[in-house]
Amino acid sequence: MHYYSLGKISPNVDFKTAAITGQAPDKGLYFPSEIPKFTKEQIERFKTLDRATLAFEVMKPYVAGTIDDASLQTICAETVNFDFPLVAITEQIISLELFHGPTLAFKDVGARFMSRCLGYFAKQSTITKDTTVLVATSGDTGGAVANGFLGVEGVNVIILYPKGKVSPIQELQLTTCGQNITALEVEGSFDDCQSIVKDAFMDADLNAAYNLTSANSINVARWLPQQLYYFFAWQQWVKEYGDNTPMHIVVPSGNFGNICAGMMAKASGLPLGHFVAACNANNVVTRYLATEKYEVKKAVSTISNAMDVGNPSNFVRIMEIMHQDFPALVKALSSYSYDDINTQATITRVYNDYGYTLDPHGAVAFLAAEEFIHDHEYQITHFNHTTEASPVRAIILETAHPVKFPEVVEEAIGQTIEVPASVQFLLDKEKVAIPMGASFGVFKSWMLNKVGA
Repeated sequence: MHYYSLGKISPNVDFKTAAITGQAPDKGLYFPSEIPKFTKEQIERFKTLDRATLAFEVMKPYVAGTIDDASLQTICAETVNFDFPLVAITEQIISLELFHGPTLAFKDVGARFMSRCLGYFAKQSTITKDTTVLVATSGDTGGAVANGFLGVEGVNVIILYPKGKVSPIQELQLTTCGQNITALEVEGSFDDCQSIVKDAFMDADLNAAYNLTSANSINVARWLPQQLYYFFAWQQWVKEYGDNTPMHIVVPSGNFGNICAGMMAKASGLPLGHFVAACNANNVVTRYLATEKYEVKKAVSTISNAMDVGNPSNFVRIMEIMHQDFPALVKALSSYSYDDINTQATITRVYNDYGYTLDPHGAVAFLAAEEFIHDHEYQITHFNHTTEASPVRAIILETAHPVKFPEVVEEAIGQTIEVPASVQFLLDKEKVAIPMGASFGVFKSWMLNKVGA
């Protein structure tokens, strides 16, 4: 398996090179030279595989020739060693809970897979210089990456996050690790942080001083394993609803790596239904699907802060999956967007009506699921000319535990959220972060000073 740049200028590379470099020299994102196609027989067998074995089967084609099977099996087993349950909220809306990992966020999957891949490559390398991971975070990426890479030999991590725009638990997760993890508190937005990271990869001086890579979803080693929980959800779905009930999927979407991974799984042959991108006020894709005009706007702050992305990096990969075919895209993908007032009201309503606590991102997804179901409800006409409603069902991706957003959620439900035991230890820690202006020049100077360049 090789990877080509969506910039269409840089040469093709293998998985190892794509994972280590993060982004192609022409600034394009890497994309697999071919999408693996699973046969009907393989798909049938996938129904009964354990998570670790299924993860190995899915990821093996993507890393072919760069990681031996035994090591990949270990990497996959460690990546998915927690639960991914489907939990019904209503008869028609089911939550795929992705917050049962060590940092209570869906990004644990990608971060754990990538950290173990880079650790494997570091051990195989004859280069003495450590790998330096640069990551911009709008919320959960930083904590997941910090946890995934903590203590990994030969790898140092630098996390850039926007000051005042991540929740207290999120900030503690990315600023209290120490060891090989450094957090930079940037005076700006997530887009500013992401721009700095992208510029760093293109800077000759920084690349001479460091072996740089990214842990954002622009990196194939973080993006591609996010397919795995779509397979896990599908396994549970067919047990509950059978093969003939479509599993439509509603994904809270900011940088569009998560939903893009799901669409890759479908392109590989996994029998999934329609995809819905649930967006907050940062709705460039929602507008594009309605108008075919892609108009980037500056990101605005919302209570669903992990989705506060004005120019989603991974949307170009979705267009590549769809062969740049807009009519095909709108058949495969819908999008709705909602403001903070409706988001918070939905947290309240779902808690009161169904006893389920949504986080702000899940609330946006719940709203989109309701609207999608309303738009696509249909009837079956029988041979005796009677009709009955056939319920449309959808899963929403609950991407983070509500405890990460205590002010918003507790105000909405009128209750204190119990802090899970797995993160209680953070409450006694103090953040350690380096303040930094939202300027690549400032960041570059700091980086070069670190190595005395």
